[in-house]
Amino acid sequence: MITEIPKQDFHKCKRLLHERSLKESLAIINGMNPGRIFVDDTLTPTTAIVWLGNNDGFIFIGDANNKSFLCELNSFIDHLIIPEAKRVHLECFEAIGDHPTWNQSIENALGHRHLESWNQRVYEIDPNHFQGKIAPTLPDDYDVVMLVQHDSFVEDDYVKETILEFWPSLDQFFANGFGFIATHRNQSVSICLSTYVAGHIHCVAIKTEEAHRERKLAQAVAYHFVQHSLKHNFVPYWDCMEENKPSVAVVEKLGFEQVLQYKGYFFSFS
Repeated sequence: MITEIPKQDFHKCKRLLHERSLKESLAIINGMNPGRIFVDDTLTPTTAIVWLGNNDGFIFIGDANNKSFLCELNSFIDHLIIPEAKRVHLECFEAIGDHPTWNQSIENALGHRHLESWNQRVYEIDPNHFQGKIAPTLPDDYDVVMLVQHDSFVEDDYVKETILEFWPSLDQFFANGFGFIATHRNQSVSICLSTYVAGHIHCVAIKTEEAHRERKLAQAVAYHFVQHSLKHNFVPYWDCMEENKPSVAVVEKLGFEQVLQYKGYFFSFS
């Protein structure tokens, strides 16, 4: 039976991970970021689903050929996940396998649900490839600043909501992560921040207000994020959709290199 385990038991799932496991699941298992975990066996799990705390998908880890788990999966989704997902206004189920062997298992188990897919890329950076890079020149009235706890910018709805999408509190974010914003006339218009943190690895999220795009703001805040990361021996970990051309352009311009590609699947609840 697929069962949810309490946070104090998350550590039991750590042995299900491997060297190239997605860092979001590791951050949740470590207790750093919010999330929920469902397992096939509460004492000694061999297969598990990690529900990301920002409701941005379900990561499948462990044995992808666990027959009893796969047989129960659809009933579990129908009776537990879908009702709870709808309560937090999710409109679809996003499934991501922690290693390629999960792809076939997900397709076999969920293929009858009009399953669609997308490709995702993971990038990391060699510090030597960042050396010599310079921050882009921004238009007048724009500036880049680091987020500082209790600063007025942190109370800006744009900034606060972005942080709390990934972290349980502002205090938790400032204790374990960091970020940079681009401002325009004292308004936050672009942000780059730590989302999931696993040891010295910081997953990156970046976004820019639509009215302020195509001004190199994303590149600027990302540049300062990477610079700060490398100065403090952090590893910036950039995970984005292959079709997100603006994100791919920024990350590659900064000297990141693709280290992993994986497939995601989704089906609508309607």
